[in-house]
Amino acid sequence: MHEFFLDIVTVMQSQLWFYLLTVGLVSLCVGSFLNVVIYRLPLMMQREWQTECRVLLADELKSNKSASAPKPFNLVTPNSTCPKCKTAIKAWQNIPVISWLLLKGRCASCNNPISVRYPIIEMLTAVLSLIVAYTFGATEQALLYILITWVLVALTFIDIDHMLLPDQLTLPLVWVALIAAVMGITISPTDAIIGAACGYLSLWSVFWLFKLITGKEGMGYGDFKLLAVFGALLGWQSLLTIILLSSVVGAIIGIALLSIQGKDKATPIPFGPYLAIAGWVTLLWGSQIQAFYFNWLGY
Repeated sequence: MHEFFLDIVTVMQSQLWFYLLTVGLVSLCVGSFLNVVIYRLPLMMQREWQTECRVLLADELKSNKSASAPKPFNLVTPNSTCPKCKTAIKAWQNIPVISWLLLKGRCASCNNPISVRYPIIEMLTAVLSLIVAYTFGATEQALLYILITWVLVALTFIDIDHMLLPDQLTLPLVWVALIAAVMGITISPTDAIIGAACGYLSLWSVFWLFKLITGKEGMGYGDFKLLAVFGALLGWQSLLTIILLSSVVGAIIGIALLSIQGKDKATPIPFGPYLAIAGWVTLLWGSQIQAFYFNWLGY
């Protein structure tokens, strides 16, 4: 079995087209699964909170005859259904991108429109993964960064929908980044630990400074943990680049969206997507960005 996997790796390293085709197809399937994660994980968290509340209010719920145990709801159960008619989605209707095109963006049972966001997320996951695969080749580092990319896609859209970066996704990434450093895939373990600590504490400090001055919370704790992920992957030296880049991207996109949607400038916007974009870009081209910046300053 070990020799079989070594043969596959050898083929991927020698045949770029086979490597990219494999990454693209797998990432399309993962993108389909990420649609489930993006929709269900926040609901799973909400149900978990409700269950905890039931435990705390057990005595009151005993007198409520209508209260019943919640049905299983996770990333596997129940099967995917149409949000409108609740008809189960068949296997052939769940092929990434292709099924949406064959169904012409509508439910096969009730003809209800299917959001174009589903194939967009599938395509986005595949394209970003292919960029990583092409940049780093068939290496352990590429595999790690592709995994990071998948989780970043899920975090980005969950934050857009719910202003939330779940610990179920951010904390495992921190540990994956630290273990990768120990295994010699990325930076030294010392730099990874310092980078994770600096990433978390830098935004944590900004959060409390802003709160002390204004009495308001400028960002969530999930943002601290996401920056800790990039600190563990790239070291503390890259944190300033990520913060500046995310601020620029956030300002441009945020102001544009608020203007288009006609919302007040005081409307809160999620910072996680911009942090994810900046971190991903730095992951691939951080050294080039820093070199350009220093050349521009004349150093």
